[in-house]
Amino acid sequence: MGVFDPVGGGLVQSLSRPGDNATGLATFVPGGFIPKRIEILRELVPNASKIAILANPGNPMHRLVLAEEVSSTVRTLGVALPVVEATTAEELDTAFASAAAQHADAIIVFADILTNSQASRVIGLAAKHRLPAIYFFRQFANGGLVVYGPQFADLWRRSGGYVDKILKGTKPSDLPVEQPTKFEMIINLKTAKALGLTVPPSLLVRADEVIE
Repeated sequence: MGVFDPVGGGLVQSLSRPGDNATGLATFVPGGFIPKRIEILRELVPNASKIAILANPGNPMHRLVLAEEVSSTVRTLGVALPVVEATTAEELDTAFASAAAQHADAIIVFADILTNSQASRVIGLAAKHRLPAIYFFRQFANGGLVVYGPQFADLWRRSGGYVDKILKGTKPSDLPVEQPTKFEMIINLKTAKALGLTVPPSLLVRADEVIE
């Protein structure tokens, strides 16, 4: 439960036939991770032509997404996607300063143990450098501009079904890995105002939660 890409990470052979002794729920649907976030950011910052990506080079899932989606997204959407990196809390400061120095119009924050444990620091750095940021986990809505990601409460509930089946004798290898089917978007209007952004009605009506 909570594995970004179990196939790309080598935990299972495929979603439909996981093999071995592992199965569960992924938090990622390949092919649209970066484009969807750019779409949302461009509604908030219409003239955005350069959107930085904060990634951890030590995270194999980050490397996978960057390798598979950045080049195709650049070609399709015509937006520059400079990657800034951090593997420690201190390097987060340098990463955000680098994004600002490159005149990024916004930033996509990839989720992992580092950014999650340093959520308040990440949110503070985005505010300091006046970078509209989009995050993956709900916890970032407390001060962060916008969150877009799978509805984890739904994934937790669905994982209970796997536990039930396995305890009743079903082999994990016979249970296909499922992907998220419900996503949520949370917008913090207070943060938008502080950044001088006007959230368009078209985005507000799609939001699952609006923080005022």
